[in-house]
Amino acid sequence: MRVHNAYSVIYNELVFNVLKKRFGEGEAVVFARSSAAGGQRFPVHWGGDCESTWEAMAEALRGAISLTLSGFAFASHDIGGFEGHPPPEIYQRWVAFGLFSSHSRLHGSSSYRVPWNYGEDAAKSMSKFVEAKHRLMPYLYDLSITANVKGYPLQRAMFLEFLGDRTTHYLDRQYMFGTLLVAPVFVPKDEEVEYYVPAGRWTSFFQPERTVQGPIWVKEIVPIDEIPVWVRPGTVLLLGPKGTGRPDYDYSQGIEVQLYELAEGQVYEANIPRGKGADIVGVVRAERSSGGIKVTVSGGNAELATINVFGGDISVKSVAGGSLETGSGVRVDVEKGSKEVVIHLV
Repeated sequence: MRVHNAYSVIYNELVFNVLKKRFGEGEAVVFARSSAAGGQRFPVHWGGDCESTWEAMAEALRGAISLTLSGFAFASHDIGGFEGHPPPEIYQRWVAFGLFSSHSRLHGSSSYRVPWNYGEDAAKSMSKFVEAKHRLMPYLYDLSITANVKGYPLQRAMFLEFLGDRTTHYLDRQYMFGTLLVAPVFVPKDEEVEYYVPAGRWTSFFQPERTVQGPIWVKEIVPIDEIPVWVRPGTVLLLGPKGTGRPDYDYSQGIEVQLYELAEGQVYEANIPRGKGADIVGVVRAERSSGGIKVTVSGGNAELATINVFGGDISVKSVAGGSLETGSGVRVDVEKGSKEVVIHLV
């Protein structure tokens, strides 16, 4: 009997079970390269030994969304490429792409991929994107639970989310990361990048004062320390505190709630994961009405720190359960221990 295609799955299962026996239920992880049908049970997978070129970086994305279209929840790749030594520009662009992937690792064959080998600017960029991923961990962990329970991948081809928009059927240089649209840059810093934003008013994750109304093709020159990341309208995004310095912390404390383009009369929810297994310790619920926005949190120990509201011209009359912070936009500091905040609008 020939079992060529099954060998990698059998091997991954063997290693997975050894790790589970050693470290306990829920603690085993296999970082694998080869697989076949059935290998979805043993994540994580990465794309193999790619070159350190623009072309290979784009291939890594195509491979990742092809993998997740095949039922694999997670996808990774060697940041900077495995073979060769990437120039600083490719390294920095790949760092941004890699840290907006489900799993991130620096890996090279004949040279180190540590950021200080590529200059001070590369180190600063790395710090910026690592901090962003650390803060996104409550959101990413909840996406991972959904992936485990329902099979929805974290990195999704655009057409999975926008099947009725035929333009998305051919896009292979951008992807949805849950409700975040990510468009990695695959060109030198002085060249324009082009990507597609579907219908609705989308908000920049890194520059929330910037919005675009889709459907639209965006052409722009992206600075070397940036990556286009757009938040889908109707998103409740939970961020952890600044400066944790690590991805594993108490996701139920110091939560910053980001509300994007909430439609009147709609209710939106976001889960607060415990950070161990598939446990959910609370739910943030946001509802917009003609008179205001109400945000509640369930779960005994879950505690909100701030609420940011993005979307159009919003004028606040008063706040119950918190205090309005002066400055641009709508930002509310939540009273300690408050489980409900009501933002009364003019």
